[in-house]
Amino acid sequence: MRASAARIALYVVSALVLVYLILPVLIIAPISFSSARFLTFPPPSFSLRWYQQYFANSAWMQATRVTLTVALLTVVIATPLGVSAAYAISQSKLRIMRVIHMALLLPLVVPIIITAVGIFFVYAKVGLVATLPGLVLANVMLGLPYVIISVLAGLQSFDPAQEMVARSLGMNRLRSFFAVTLPQIKSSVVAGGIFAFISAMDETIVALFISGGQYQPLTKRMFTALRDEIDPTIAAISTLMTAASFVLVLLATGRRRRNA
Repeated sequence: MRASAARIALYVVSALVLVYLILPVLIIAPISFSSARFLTFPPPSFSLRWYQQYFANSAWMQATRVTLTVALLTVVIATPLGVSAAYAISQSKLRIMRVIHMALLLPLVVPIIITAVGIFFVYAKVGLVATLPGLVLANVMLGLPYVIISVLAGLQSFDPAQEMVARSLGMNRLRSFFAVTLPQIKSSVVAGGIFAFISAMDETIVALFISGGQYQPLTKRMFTALRDEIDPTIAAISTLMTAASFVLVLLATGRRRRNA
């Protein structure tokens, strides 16, 4: 009886937490289809005017191109770096590798505002503020831990003896990795790349410090628009970004389950 009551209480608490997490989406999504000039909930009537305004606005489209470019370049750079780092961490028995592992995961531990300030001061000295390479490098640093964690999880379920057999048959380490190891952990690699993409697409704090001019991602333009004027177009963009992130997470988790 006590076990049943505890299980019911756990389900209730879990449901309340889930509702709390998705409540902003349940409010923003209907607002994005509102015909009203200002953010009002519930919307008086439904319309696609704010989605049309988003796609017709050159400034929003420029910010979208910057966001997608930065996110794609982040994946292209962070994924091979993260795979290499995770492979080295899993294979090495040196103590220094633990320190390197912890250092690579620091962006997940250090408060993002401190990271943003540090990046800004470094970029100000080397001239990377308000540049596309600066945005990409910052997001690579922030996305790298997601790739490392995902690939390390995949390597834990992989039998390294298979790679040793390939090397004993004449393959070098690099060729044996691509021929034997990588095909078996590819789902973890893809998942890590997807999470790095989402991280780059959604990053706001760092973008506020280091982006500017023509290289402003969507998140910074949205923040600026909220500060200057409450425009329902932001609700439409937020809904699209949330839907895109949700689909990408489903793809990543689904791929890992199929290959588990």
